[in-house]
Amino acid sequence: MLNRIAATLVPAAGRLSVTTDPDAAFAPGSILAANHTSLADPAIVVAALHRLGIEPVVMAAAGLWRIPLLGCALTRGGHIPVRRGHRRAADALDAAADALSKGRLVLIYAEGGLPLRRDAAEAAPGTFRSGLVRLAERTGAPVVPVGQAGARRVTSGGAVKQLAGLVTAPLRRPDLHVHVGAPLALSGDHPASTARAHTAVTTAWRVAASRLGEPAALAA
Repeated sequence: MLNRIAATLVPAAGRLSVTTDPDAAFAPGSILAANHTSLADPAIVVAALHRLGIEPVVMAAAGLWRIPLLGCALTRGGHIPVRRGHRRAADALDAAADALSKGRLVLIYAEGGLPLRRDAAEAAPGTFRSGLVRLAERTGAPVVPVGQAGARRVTSGGAVKQLAGLVTAPLRRPDLHVHVGAPLALSGDHPASTARAHTAVTTAWRVAASRLGEPAALAA
């Protein structure tokens, strides 16, 4: 249901386009690693994946489960709450490993949080946390890099600005783009594997942001 909702609402909020590398693939039990820039980008990525016939299990902040209706939809869809800094934080990786073992595709945000910037501009992905590499090493799952750009044109900044962005998005219809790269295998040294994953997601983000003419991507 969450996938269908995103696929319906996102095109109403902006002009979404999707591209893939020629060798992009979604094998059962793959990890999808995306950059995280805005409260809007999970819906945008899910809508893009829906177009490609993919319905992922999403690892998301546990606070979303406290929102009426949304929390029920997340639970029914088998999505995974992430309790950062909590004694049960490791439960999320256990649940993700279980979903992967059943052939589901799991969407993870390796940065672990949103940037503190208040402007709507794009920037390269921030530092990755260790969860992505630990999950890939534990399960042997391939990692598919996903880059999204434009979500900050929908929502960014403080609470008032974010609300205004959501309300006006259907009128502004900002351009949104998601690009999917080729899968990679992560194993061995954790820092080196994390760096490889970060580079792959950054490359996918750069393709997406370049499609929107974002200065940060074009300058790189």
